[in-house]
Amino acid sequence: MRVNTLKRAAVAFALALPAAAVATVAAAPAAHADGCYTWKRNLYQGRSGDDVRQLQIRVAGWAGNRDIVENDGRYGPKTAAAVKRFQAAYGLRADGIAGPQTYGKLYDLQDNDCTPRHFSYSEMDDGCGRGGWSGGPLSAAQTRQNALRTMWKLEALRRSLGDKPLLVSSGFRSRTCNDQVGGASDSQHLYGNAADVVSRTSSLCQIARDARNRGFSGIYGPGYPDHDDHVHVDSRRENNSDDTPNTTSWSAPDCGIGAGRD
Repeated sequence: MRVNTLKRAAVAFALALPAAAVATVAAAPAAHADGCYTWKRNLYQGRSGDDVRQLQIRVAGWAGNRDIVENDGRYGPKTAAAVKRFQAAYGLRADGIAGPQTYGKLYDLQDNDCTPRHFSYSEMDDGCGRGGWSGGPLSAAQTRQNALRTMWKLEALRRSLGDKPLLVSSGFRSRTCNDQVGGASDSQHLYGNAADVVSRTSSLCQIARDARNRGFSGIYGPGYPDHDDHVHVDSRRENNSDDTPNTTSWSAPDCGIGAGRD
């Protein structure tokens, strides 16, 4: 677990709101600057832009059962629902509007390199020894960006499981690494879209069951071949660069997941 030591300075800016939204966030405290990203306006359904995309990365783990939050920069119903679940999970007013209180919590969770507080690029980098983000099908920059989205989903999973440590045993793998460990030829690990996780406080079945609500479209756990000692989670449904269909694939038979039981 890492401690976020980023010093954040208060900044003043006007937040343009429609009349219907003013009453919802008018009493919220001022937002704060952040070394990674600072939002400069309230966001709600109908808005679009890079600020929406940045928000979608951070609430991707609050997508809801069998759903995902597309990283398309458009604030639609799925994004609003994810924001509402995020707000409820952290004791904020759950109105689905991203304003100063929501941003304040995100700044609190976010380290200066944009990673969530409890996960790091180093633990997501190369399951065979942290060899960097190259050696996969995508550019190192894109692979790293995919890993960031994966970490924010893991942060949501961790929160839902009681804010207890969730450990990543394998994240990104280069092709060489993937071959060494016997991974699938088009494994999501190659793209930075996957993580194998364990916990000292939650059972593997608890992890697998909750992962169904965290934006993961690939889940493999106990009862699936070679997955009795960890849970694999991935975002294959969002990956347009692989040879795998953009569908949901879950199998953890010992946890009642899969074969029509999810």
